[in-house]
Amino acid sequence: MNEKNAAGGFELEAMLPAENVRANVSVNSWQQAGDAVGQLLVDSGKIEQRYVDQMKQNVEEIGPYIVVAPGVALFHARPEDGVLEPCLALITLVEPVEFGHPENDPVDIVIAFGAQNKESHIPALIKLAEQLGNQKVIDRVRNAKTDAALHEAFLCLSEDCFASDS
Repeated sequence: MNEKNAAGGFELEAMLPAENVRANVSVNSWQQAGDAVGQLLVDSGKIEQRYVDQMKQNVEEIGPYIVVAPGVALFHARPEDGVLEPCLALITLVEPVEFGHPENDPVDIVIAFGAQNKESHIPALIKLAEQLGNQKVIDRVRNAKTDAALHEAFLCLSEDCFASDS
């Protein structure tokens, strides 16, 4: 399952370095959650600040469509809104926040995603969906107390990762 995607070359490990992960972030609103996860990508030079602004503007204009699963939000915007390199950031929240989604609120796992073109995001989203669809991964993500534990929990694709909890 750790094979490279020949079409897109997408690997979670490359797109989600440890510095783009934060466990137990305190926010009071979905807007602050978007700022917190987006700032990780701005700080790492992967996106411009205007991309963070557009991610939030999309939710304001379209609604909470980014709440893609129970408790999980996936912030994104268009490549031309300021993506410099393909990227991901991941935060967990101390207290879940409401996005206004009728079924999947409140949110405690927040991801920001940036693609450089309209084609490359498809393999990336497939890999993300695999992770988000794995209840063992989600449980470990929610239970991670440190940035390092969160990073490992999210990237883990094999059952070996669940053999011991250190």
